[in-house]
Amino acid sequence: MERIRALFDLAEAEARRKDGTRARRYVGLARRIGTRYNVRMPANLKRRFCKDCGAYLLPSVNARIRVGRGRLIVTCLGCGGIQRMPFVRERSRRRARRPNG
Repeated sequence: MERIRALFDLAEAEARRKDGTRARRYVGLARRIGTRYNVRMPANLKRRFCKDCGAYLLPSVNARIRVGRGRLIVTCLGCGGIQRMPFVRERSRRRARRPNG
């Protein structure tokens, strides 16, 4: 797991330096390590890359972020891939406020 996190840190550094091919390579290596050793990747790391093209996603650099209908919509600007993620925390707050009845 430490190696996967280290590769994602390297991918982020390369993506910030505008080297998308190297960042994509690091993400691919991290995914392969997780697959080989049957390690479940944490949700915060899963959301950092495009599942279609493997690019490391940086908001407003190579990813567009939109909020709507209780979801976060992340669009990869490289391939057009879309990820939709729910706002779980906000839903649980709304349920807690609801009166019983």
